[in-house]
Amino acid sequence: MRWIATVALVFATMIGAPAARAESAARIDHIVRVTDRWLQVFVRSPAMAGTVQVDVLLPRHRDAPRPTVYLLEGIDSARPDQNDWTFQGGAVEFFADKNVNVVLPVGGAGSYYTDWQRDDPVRGHQKWETLLTRELPPLLNTRFDGNGRNAVLGISMGAQAAMMLAERSGDLYAGVAALSGCFNTSDAIGQAELRYIVGTDGSDPDAMWGPSTDSDWAAHDVLTHADRLTGKSLYLYAASGLPGEHENATTPDLPDVVFEGGAIEFGTRLCTDLLRENLRTLGIPATYDLTPAGTHSWPYWRDHLATAWPVLAAALSP
Repeated sequence: MRWIATVALVFATMIGAPAARAESAARIDHIVRVTDRWLQVFVRSPAMAGTVQVDVLLPRHRDAPRPTVYLLEGIDSARPDQNDWTFQGGAVEFFADKNVNVVLPVGGAGSYYTDWQRDDPVRGHQKWETLLTRELPPLLNTRFDGNGRNAVLGISMGAQAAMMLAERSGDLYAGVAALSGCFNTSDAIGQAELRYIVGTDGSDPDAMWGPSTDSDWAAHDVLTHADRLTGKSLYLYAASGLPGEHENATTPDLPDVVFEGGAIEFGTRLCTDLLRENLRTLGIPATYDLTPAGTHSWPYWRDHLATAWPVLAAALSP
């Protein structure tokens, strides 16, 4: 259960040009149909200097333009050819009756969905922020009839990335949901956690945002730049870390889930409380779902995709 042990107690944010002003040179190379509504879209990305797989879920009825929801995964992925939201998160079934396009980047686990300063010996060329906020929206809106209204949701590492991308991309995202995330990168503890997580597969943490003194670490701090979330519909979930309804004798890897997943989720609860206090001080409203029990694991994130949805759906409405 490596993805639990190396979870995303991590953080992010920095200024970025609004995606609406960016022109994309990306293009669709080819499409593989998993079903008539689940497409594997292979995008030639100048930012990523190669071809990137982006899965797209389409609604049943496609007779009018519609909003787009981006789903980000965490520090590790169970399969290299899928985003965990389709493999473990129940996204295909959940969105089957929703009138939205769903975009699921594949291969971003552990990247923090950020633009790395330089190429990494393990991960190679990483420019996820540019891909997600500048290249993909105009390309996919044109190809799949998106109406320009977007929301982003992430778990664990992806929760931090969702908030970071929302702060850095102007009005690109009307709604943001963060499930079990941490959001601070500017202090020594936050930076140490992120460096540990990035380095677990042999990647060089300095390749992402530079040495510890580099200004990119502070620039990617969600708490510091929380004022940029003004006007967005926000949903934040974190549990206590105590065993809950999904921990029982049939749970795979139960000790890891209870002890490691419990400790990690307890940490994300503290992180979420810090962001909640920042938002309260700034007068920025948000919906908080802080449950008394639950570990850092997919059964709870599947459940809270459903509880986050009304907040995102309201943001996506005309």
